[in-house]
Amino acid sequence: MSSYEVAAGEEKPAPAEFDPALPSVPVAYPLKTLEELESRSYFRSFHYPFNVASVDLPPAELPKRGRVLVCHDMQGGYVDDKWVQGGNNPDAYAIWHWHLIDIFVYFSHNLVTLPPPCWTNTAHRHGVKVLGTFIAEWEEGKQTCNKLLATKATAQMYAERLVELAAMLGFDGWLLNLEVGLNQEQIPILKEFVSHLTQKMHDAIPGSLVIWYDAVTVDGRLIWQNQLNDSNKPFFDLCDGLFANYSWAERYAKNSADLAGDRKYDVYMGIDVFGRNTFGGGQWTTNVALDVIKKADVSTAIFAPGWLYETKQPPDFETAQNRWWSLVEKSWGVVRHYPKSLPFYSNFDQGRGYHYSVDGKTVSEAPWNNISRQGTQPFLEFSGDSKDLIQVAVDFKESSYSGGGSITFKGIHEDGKSFTARLFDGALVMETPVHFTYSVKSEGRSMLGLALEFSSDAGRRHTFILVPRGSTPMLNQLEGNFSEVIFTDPCSKLQGASDWVKRKCRIDMSGRTLTKINAVCYTEKKTPPSTHSNAGFHAVLGDFAVKTVDHVTKFPPASSWLVEGEYIKWSPDKSSPGLRRLSVKIKWGSKSRDSSYFRYNIYAVKSSATRQEEPEFIGTAEVRAFYVSDLVLSPGVTSVKFIVQLGGVDGAFQGLSESPFLLLS
Repeated sequence: MSSYEVAAGEEKPAPAEFDPALPSVPVAYPLKTLEELESRSYFRSFHYPFNVASVDLPPAELPKRGRVLVCHDMQGGYVDDKWVQGGNNPDAYAIWHWHLIDIFVYFSHNLVTLPPPCWTNTAHRHGVKVLGTFIAEWEEGKQTCNKLLATKATAQMYAERLVELAAMLGFDGWLLNLEVGLNQEQIPILKEFVSHLTQKMHDAIPGSLVIWYDAVTVDGRLIWQNQLNDSNKPFFDLCDGLFANYSWAERYAKNSADLAGDRKYDVYMGIDVFGRNTFGGGQWTTNVALDVIKKADVSTAIFAPGWLYETKQPPDFETAQNRWWSLVEKSWGVVRHYPKSLPFYSNFDQGRGYHYSVDGKTVSEAPWNNISRQGTQPFLEFSGDSKDLIQVAVDFKESSYSGGGSITFKGIHEDGKSFTARLFDGALVMETPVHFTYSVKSEGRSMLGLALEFSSDAGRRHTFILVPRGSTPMLNQLEGNFSEVIFTDPCSKLQGASDWVKRKCRIDMSGRTLTKINAVCYTEKKTPPSTHSNAGFHAVLGDFAVKTVDHVTKFPPASSWLVEGEYIKWSPDKSSPGLRRLSVKIKWGSKSRDSSYFRYNIYAVKSSATRQEEPEFIGTAEVRAFYVSDLVLSPGVTSVKFIVQLGGVDGAFQGLSESPFLLLS
């Protein structure tokens, strides 16, 4: 996400001999040997501080219902998502249907797969648990298991190393995937490994999970059972769940439920989206298996939804992804609801795009990807096959209010009618009056309102529609569908963002629960009145927030931060005489040791003896560190001021003139 990095879609080459101790563009990477795990060398890596997840997941037990586990397996893992500070591929793979997921597993064929922090950050933002993978396979895996299971002490030691990695990096547990044949005498030690890992994970991270993959049996044979049965139940009994292999028959789901008893939701029946020997065929018939699993009242493990991306399903990834996940929702339903707590904010960003905006102003026109920047995702319903005259989509090409995405409403609108689109299904208990704010822009007579639905304990519904004060909407049409019309007022004028209008209103529904947030498209009344007609419609929703009326993001003053530079390197540009390049690790911390959560935008201000350039946006940070790699300095530049702009969970940003900075000369 930086103007000084490589062009869009171009792979940044890793060093020929990657040495994790040396400074370089931060990357996420796995551990490939037990020696790396045992030595704790990862924590001495230059990259370690950048790989710590910044978004916490509140401790919570899994729901007592069938759950959806999604196991990421896309091109072997560690592709665009390995660039911790973001990359330059706007078409990078991402998932944004988090309201349909309970657990996310990051998978690769390396011994210890550590989830890149971008996945943990966005999954946690949506309330989804994240697991890494410990895998042993083939002959190399057998040798690994011989060392792992040499003694009870070694098994416990390696288990504790895995616990430490999860706790220090901020993810929620492990998928154990041992696909090797074992000797019978190794099984008691393997049981000790599973049990010790599970107990220590629970002690270190309340609500954490260890899930056993159905491969090696309790007698040491490598025979996939495709269900919970007596051959793998001893491992199931020692941990938090079983991921059953994909080649099951219809009766296996019900058999597994019967054997699991009151732990039936801890059985995750596997589905391979590629369709390799999987029940129902996967791919576009994945829902066939989902329906059977749902009926059996167990859980599901969906493996490799990246099939859509890898096989370039038509017409494009965005459309194919939305279509495929709509099948999951139709079968399984929505499993997560938000907003659930305040403040709640979404800018609809998917973590990729062709530009980057802050407070309605475009600060970068470079293509980028960074899933950590994904905002809370809307529950948009797939409309690709519908006959709706207005199409609703997250748009990356349209200018955005915040980040790189916005929701566009485009099409033909009939006067006198309204069109409603789902945004969020909530579960927010209102305890005090709140402010609703949103940014919008539209063309011609196109108008965009927000519809809110509240429910009481008695089951009574109350619906509002928010529309601009002073507008002339088709109120008779709208009032018939809502309990009340609420007029919104403009917020303070947006600097440099004249096409965006920020609107707000105050609502007191204390004691009720906010359950639905929808967008409503309508048109202003014609003057003078005329017969009904169809007209082009175009409106854009930039962001949305709900917060208590007294909530104000308080950014610490610049003087309360200590900003330092490490690994500072000035070097001549070998390809362009007169130019120089600057590399530096910037790190910052609160002098008062305040651990409040912020997001950060990084800018560079280059100065010479005669002029000071405008702030140049160079990237984003989720942790309190950012590595600048080869920033190009033109002849005459004598100093660079790096500004660290703080951003709050409610979408607010600190002014650049009030932000902490590092000056290098």
